[in-house]
Amino acid sequence: MNATDAAATEAAGPGRPSVAVVTGASSGIGRATAIALARAGHTVAIGYRTDRAAARRTAALAGGRTMLLPLDLADPAAAARAVDGAAVHLGGLDILVNCAGINRRSPVLAESLADWERILTVDLTGPFACAQAAARRMVRQGRGGRIVNVTSVHEFTPILGGAAYCAAKGGLGELTKVLALELAPYGITVNAVSPGETATRMNGVPDDGDAAQLARPAIPVGRPGRAAEVAAAIVHLTGPDAAYTTGISLTVDGGLSLMSAIANQRDAAHEQPARQHSAHPGPHAADARTHDTPAANAQAGNTRATPWL
Repeated sequence: MNATDAAATEAAGPGRPSVAVVTGASSGIGRATAIALARAGHTVAIGYRTDRAAARRTAALAGGRTMLLPLDLADPAAAARAVDGAAVHLGGLDILVNCAGINRRSPVLAESLADWERILTVDLTGPFACAQAAARRMVRQGRGGRIVNVTSVHEFTPILGGAAYCAAKGGLGELTKVLALELAPYGITVNAVSPGETATRMNGVPDDGDAAQLARPAIPVGRPGRAAEVAAAIVHLTGPDAAYTTGISLTVDGGLSLMSAIANQRDAAHEQPARQHSAHPGPHAADARTHDTPAANAQAGNTRATPWL
């Protein structure tokens, strides 16, 4: 049995409960992840910045053995010390989920260096510091471990006003790959989960909001995601069944990232009849448009591409 498999077996085994630290666990995806990990039998440190009451609510929902962990990624060195302190208090560290982060929009021409640096500190430098502290602890323990970084579909896909946010999430995705390469010999897997729009407070949805009631025609499944759906992917990557998975970004977005070419395809499809009308005026123009379908083109031996939805 190699180091990664041994680590997964030990972390999940009945002899010793594994310990997880989840940052940003006072709401949203972090809360759902902390709850899922606790219900799976892990001891969970519930990271939060200032809202202790919300963190206590997470602990109540989670049940099991938990501790509250004040942790502010705006001070990466202090955040790293908090992660290591939780490991000391709980008797080790097997899982780190870097979920805390902030989001804002600003056009490039209006962005200030102070706001840029704040996003990069909280969304990239802070997670790096926490991952480094966790990895050092895991290496010293000698039993491997799991690190999961929560990025975003904007790790891959730009968004207007998202210069700092996209840069941070893209950087965290690449950091995940480097960590995976360097830490694999120690039995530590490192992966990312990149959510699309999720019904959380960060996105303006209250904790009791129902994603199914929020119509999103541009997302193939027609709605935003639920925090628990993203948490399920995170928890999978922390478990023994994911022992051979490292260095990936697992996208959970309802198909949103598949849609990049669709708007252009629709525009082209709408524009084509107008072009045909101008090129073939006359009483039979309407009939020509009616029969200009992929099936009709194929029957006529017409091989030109026809956008069709």
